[in-house]
Amino acid sequence: MTTIQERLFALQDMKYREFHLGLVPTADEDYMIGVRVPQVRKMAKEVAKEEGCQDFLRQLPHKYYEENNLHAFIIEGMKDYEQCLAEVNRFLPYVDNWATCDSMNPKVFKKHKKELLPQIDAWLSSDKTYTIRFGIGMLMGNYLDEDFTPEYLKKVAAVSSEEYYVNMMRAWYFATALAKQYDATVKLLEERQLDTWTHNKTIQKAVESYRITPGQKEYLRTLKVKSTPKR
Repeated sequence: MTTIQERLFALQDMKYREFHLGLVPTADEDYMIGVRVPQVRKMAKEVAKEEGCQDFLRQLPHKYYEENNLHAFIIEGMKDYEQCLAEVNRFLPYVDNWATCDSMNPKVFKKHKKELLPQIDAWLSSDKTYTIRFGIGMLMGNYLDEDFTPEYLKKVAAVSSEEYYVNMMRAWYFATALAKQYDATVKLLEERQLDTWTHNKTIQKAVESYRITPGQKEYLRTLKVKSTPKR
């Protein structure tokens, strides 16, 4: 057992482990130690300052879920854009669940939005589920406010995948876009530019959101599409 693993096991909470296993259905019992996220984040700040940090970042693939989360949180805190981007790209092929993927949101990316866009295009065109999901997450977290352009909606609409965790993120993205950029986003639904599942899931998530007005919710319900049964 490595020193990092020993430190994580020292923080183990078995009740939390059982609870969290239910949230990450792709994880099995042997993969998850059971450490609460705030504790992993705190540990990431400590490890990032230690001499062995780079050694840990190069020990891929990791054995445990919490090691992956620790890795993600260390990357998230990096202040040098080029270093952070390089580490993200080295780590993404090993990300194997939605929770680790969604928890990695490098703050330095917000200061380099123009440079990041070509990389997002590369992530969206990947054949790896969580790399695509990460790319959509970066568009959702960084480009739906003052930097928004309808072209970004088209990038996510153009993603074609049979993977549940990709399409769920697509629906989450469009539902968030409806809350922040309603007029531009609702056109995609009116023009039926999305596959039926993502279209309807977007509407469902938007209707459940407190950020969508009652009038908008009422109209969105009229845009639901009936699924065509497979023969």
